[in-house]
Amino acid sequence: MSEEISTARLLVKCLENENVRYVFGIPGEENINLIDELNQSEKIHFVLTRHEQGASFMASTYGRLTGIPGVCLATLGPGAINLMLGVADAQTNSTPLVAISAQGGLIRLHKESHQVIDLVSMFKPITQYADMVLTPNAVPEMVRKAFSTAKRDRPGASYLALPQDIESRPVSADRQPLAIDPISFTQPTSSDIEKAVELIAAAEHPIILAGDGVLWKHAEQEVRELSELLEIPVVTTFMSKGVISDRHKNALGVVGFMRKDYENFAIDQADLIISIGFSIQQFDPQKINPNRDKKIIHINMFRQDVDSHYPVTLNIIANIRASLQALLQALKLQDIHFSHQTSEIRQLIQEELVSGAKSQQVPLKPQTIVYETRQALPDDAVVLVDTGAVKMWMARLYQTYLSNTCLIDNGLSTMSWTLPGAIGAKLARPNKTVVAVMGDGSFLMNSQEIETAVREKLHLIIVIWEDHSYGLIKWKMDMEIQHHNGVDFTNPDFVKYAESFGAIGRQVTQTGQFAAYMQEAVAAKEGVYVIAVPVDYRENLKLIAKLGNTTMRI
Repeated sequence: MSEEISTARLLVKCLENENVRYVFGIPGEENINLIDELNQSEKIHFVLTRHEQGASFMASTYGRLTGIPGVCLATLGPGAINLMLGVADAQTNSTPLVAISAQGGLIRLHKESHQVIDLVSMFKPITQYADMVLTPNAVPEMVRKAFSTAKRDRPGASYLALPQDIESRPVSADRQPLAIDPISFTQPTSSDIEKAVELIAAAEHPIILAGDGVLWKHAEQEVRELSELLEIPVVTTFMSKGVISDRHKNALGVVGFMRKDYENFAIDQADLIISIGFSIQQFDPQKINPNRDKKIIHINMFRQDVDSHYPVTLNIIANIRASLQALLQALKLQDIHFSHQTSEIRQLIQEELVSGAKSQQVPLKPQTIVYETRQALPDDAVVLVDTGAVKMWMARLYQTYLSNTCLIDNGLSTMSWTLPGAIGAKLARPNKTVVAVMGDGSFLMNSQEIETAVREKLHLIIVIWEDHSYGLIKWKMDMEIQHHNGVDFTNPDFVKYAESFGAIGRQVTQTGQFAAYMQEAVAAKEGVYVIAVPVDYRENLKLIAKLGNTTMRI
């Protein structure tokens, strides 16, 4: 008789085969065996979290930075449901993630039963693949499918449910994980490249719009070379900051804030958008093509969804790097050059930052916090920016020099992902400085994960922009109805709160303290720092007024 192992052990072997190094989650009665097997693994470290939502954000950020699907784990029912926000976030951000949860035993799924709900049906709309393990022998195929699907050309989330009585069932020890199939690259057609060259040659004011697909396929160098060859500017989405260094003369910054931010002046004049790795979920194309009059070359791994403001003239559906390399080769045989004047846009952004550097007020201007954050950090620090008014200021002004060093969620655009996400980021980039930047509203939604970071002995910096309000909604209300209500709250003493978890707390109360606290936290190389800095969001409406009155010649 052949030796047997548990289904839980087989599942862990399959995870090891997929190069999983961390699993984030919370155990439950129905997955005791799986948790035990994970903790016995020599290759996987199980990170116990304080909320399943935190586990899902840790996994999604880890997947975003490594390209290997992050894995999160929960028990059945409420535990699994708590995973769903981070799973949906990964799916909408095109981030590779695999979620695994327990489920009630097969012997009780046919009837009403304690904590049992149809989890597969719940996860299907927010994943690319969702299924339940019904027999131990299916585990190798289902795990391989979950990871393969999560890593496909447009990455996303997968989900597997493991019933309690399947988890503990024996299976032959001869059952092995499946081999990982080799990666293949789809090449662009020569006719598509020829058409692209023709469209570029016929254009008067082309511009490059770089989305996060450039990051997935590591095509940053090709984007820069295309910009330099044609001498045309590059704008990025919030999620692709760093695709081109903000020090580069052709870098214009981000689009996605408002219809009339500085970068939009360049896009307004453009008659051709070379859209690379862009998906319309990142922001509404109406902001860049309100009159539907621009030609668009769409270079990506997939066709974009239909949108009247994104009328694609040419689709090049192939590996992004391969497409750009072929396009560069073809363009080098031509003599096509443009001369866009971008200095005024770059100057306006720099003026905002300089105004922050010169300000001595407390509460601090948003521009000041952005400027001093950038000054304190090395170029390769990984900064995670939460959703809210803080995102608008950081996305616009935080100078980013390397890809995947300023992470912004603009798919589902959920609040509270950055604190747990920073844990995933630090495990993915253990030698880098990792900073989570958030509003006080976001902070308290997942602040319990400070304990996780302290227990895991991670060096993290958490910066809280404190205004005692849901600041972005207040901003919107003040713009649209000229007053606000239902958005203000009180906060705990952040220093005492941080210290109660074993972290180091700092509260900014006077000029110069924020810069000093940031420098202290970066230099420390260990410990979890929580720095609360009061922000003066009266600058929000001043910015709107300024942008509304800005005129520019390009």
